[in-house]
Amino acid sequence: MAPAPGTAGALVRRLTVLYDAECSLCTHVRDWLLRQPRLVPLELVPAGSDEARQRFPGLDHGTSLEEVTVVGDAGQVYRGAAAWIVVLWALREHRPLAHRLGTPAGAKLARGAVLAAAKWRRAGRWGGNGYRRADGWVYEPGHGWMYTGPGCDDGTCATR
Repeated sequence: MAPAPGTAGALVRRLTVLYDAECSLCTHVRDWLLRQPRLVPLELVPAGSDEARQRFPGLDHGTSLEEVTVVGDAGQVYRGAAAWIVVLWALREHRPLAHRLGTPAGAKLARGAVLAAAKWRRAGRWGGNGYRRADGWVYEPGHGWMYTGPGCDDGTCATR
């Protein structure tokens, strides 16, 4: 078995994909992954779940809900575009694509795909093409700026 892209030679025998079980795009991709022939076994675990917290106690589970996170069996952690590349690397029919995306030029394309997916997720969650800042402020066209900081995950405490 070959090392996964970016693992500096560590052999990967199993990958755990943490996905947002509340996101329709994420669950669609999960279902697609389950149908794909694999070269490396994939375990799909809801991010932030009790199982994820028990299996990976040192992981930032809040971040794993914001961006796709993949954990290798030797403790490697991949996030964002790198996570997508390593998942594609695990799939029989998509490993060549993973190798192309693992190049500097391919990494830009992978990053663009991850950003597009994030925008789609945000639009699905808020019903628009919102812009979210790291400090908890969100701009929604038609609604303006709203604060959705810590403790506002469900949007019920959003203020303008």
